[in-house]
Amino acid sequence: MLKKSAVFIFTLLVSTNAYATHPLVTDDTGTQGKGKFQIEINSEFASDSRDGGTEKEHSGEAAAALSWGIADNIDLVTALPEKWLSIKSNGITSQDASGIGDMTIEMKWRFFDDETTGLSFALKPGITIPTGNAQKGLGSDLFQESLLLIATRAARLGAVHCNLGYSRIEKGDDNARNHIWHASIGTEINVTGDLRAVLNSGIETNEAKASKKHPAFLLGGVICAVAESLDLDFGLKYGLNEAETDTAFLAGLAARF
Repeated sequence: MLKKSAVFIFTLLVSTNAYATHPLVTDDTGTQGKGKFQIEINSEFASDSRDGGTEKEHSGEAAAALSWGIADNIDLVTALPEKWLSIKSNGITSQDASGIGDMTIEMKWRFFDDETTGLSFALKPGITIPTGNAQKGLGSDLFQESLLLIATRAARLGAVHCNLGYSRIEKGDDNARNHIWHASIGTEINVTGDLRAVLNSGIETNEAKASKKHPAFLLGGVICAVAESLDLDFGLKYGLNEAETDTAFLAGLAARF
């Protein structure tokens, strides 16, 4: 138990996971600035029911996300989450696993920024390395390439973020889609100087060719600045159809230095 706890804590401290401004799924164009860092410690606890409620899945993730400003408008982000998964069918456990997930390396480049209008655009290419155990459901066992186009419109009362993403997974399976698209929109509202309310919705291509339902979600939450360089956040995510996970609770913190 001591060894497992030490490994878990070490993973939280030195591994990373690529996140948008948590709890938002939709990313923004903001970068840290040259020579600056941001570390996020985030968690997610999800619950899903299938086959009329006879199969229930509980899953979660805990990770530390590190962003490094290699230039004023360029961030480098790496990712290695710690995951756990439990599936029960008719009350009997059919799967129970935990361990590291797939490693991700991404770079965010803000290539356009108009301070007058508050409009900015960024590109975020990335690669996923199959470090998670696919047999246990913790990884994909495949390399994945991705590209995300990000747009942000910031104003005095808040900000709106839009994402359009594409990823390619060469599964070699006739029943699976190799090309996955993602679209989402997120809104931040400045409630007070230290409190922001967030609302997020999005949809993504279903990896199963046989399914015409694509996972869609709705998320609401808050971000609270407890100090000048420290934020706490909480969120609830709901699946809008059967293809998406039913519910998920998110919590995290972000520290900048």
